[in-house]
Amino acid sequence: MMELKTEPVVINMGPQHPSTHGVFRMRVTFDGEVIVDMEPVFGYLHRGIEKLAEERTYTQVIPLTDRLDYVASMTNNHAYVLAVERLAGITVPERAEYLRVIMDEMMRISSHLLAVGFLLNDMGAFFTPLMYMFREREKLLDLFEMVCGQRLTYNYMRIGGLSHDIPPEFLPALNRFVQEMPHFIDEYDQLLAENEILLARTKGVGVLSRELAINASASGPVLRASGVSWDIRKADPYSVYDRFKFQVPIGTAGDIYDRYWVRIQEMRHSVRILEQAIKGLPSGEVMAKVPPLLRPPQGEAYAHIESPRGELGFYVVSDNSIAPYRLHIRAPTFINLTTLRDLVIGWKLADAVAVFGSIDIVLGEVDR
Repeated sequence: MMELKTEPVVINMGPQHPSTHGVFRMRVTFDGEVIVDMEPVFGYLHRGIEKLAEERTYTQVIPLTDRLDYVASMTNNHAYVLAVERLAGITVPERAEYLRVIMDEMMRISSHLLAVGFLLNDMGAFFTPLMYMFREREKLLDLFEMVCGQRLTYNYMRIGGLSHDIPPEFLPALNRFVQEMPHFIDEYDQLLAENEILLARTKGVGVLSRELAINASASGPVLRASGVSWDIRKADPYSVYDRFKFQVPIGTAGDIYDRYWVRIQEMRHSVRILEQAIKGLPSGEVMAKVPPLLRPPQGEAYAHIESPRGELGFYVVSDNSIAPYRLHIRAPTFINLTTLRDLVIGWKLADAVAVFGSIDIVLGEVDR
């Protein structure tokens, strides 16, 4: 039998492509239809936010954090103000801490709805599941707009608390959402969990081993889908997360399906946290007494939170001036992306699209 000799073919996917979730480029090397190598290329969106922060007051940096993970901008606000509060020794009022948790968990549900919806869209489920998930996300965006007037980049949190308290109509509307949402999550499960095409495209595909996930410093649903029980809300509680009862969903196989499943289950537990936070919400102020031009003492601080995509951290250095001397962001999807090459080798292009979608990146956070 004569052996057929083939030459490897290199194909650029992106940086303008619907399935690259932004200006991301995959330089894929194929042997026939099988991927033998892949080089991730990013940097097309780089805006230098960490350097820009050095020329702004501590409060003026907050709108820059909105533009990082613009699908979950409220959590970016939280991580940054938490770092500055630790640096300056500021105690946040209890009511503000509860409201921050409420905003974070609403943001987690909103973000996961998009993550799951667009993953399914990437795999060819054109718009039906995505539209179902947009339906519930719109309700959350209405709530965010009610609080701060914005639907994408919220800029609600402040160093020492929040810009203002919630309006009277907010809690009744949130209560309605919390009562309805479990039914809709069940609806997603009924539609998707045992769908033959979804199972064929995701089970055993793009497996991230526990060892590689840990060695690559992956975090969030990507890490937990590989069987690692690590969630900052439990491991290093911040705000008032230690007061709430919730579970951390853990996968076993580390494949695309487990990354999908973990996000679905996390939405269920976010609803439970919201229920508890609404019941326990205390009265009082939502802002500590902080000078208009904050000058933290000379030093450094690091604060991290569990964003919808993993461990989001801000490292801030102060020289006792009104602007950060240095600022560095530990962006979860930037680090989660380092596993992509290992996950796609041996699979085909359609599988690479699904694997990439399951990591759930936002380029604003990657290209800081």
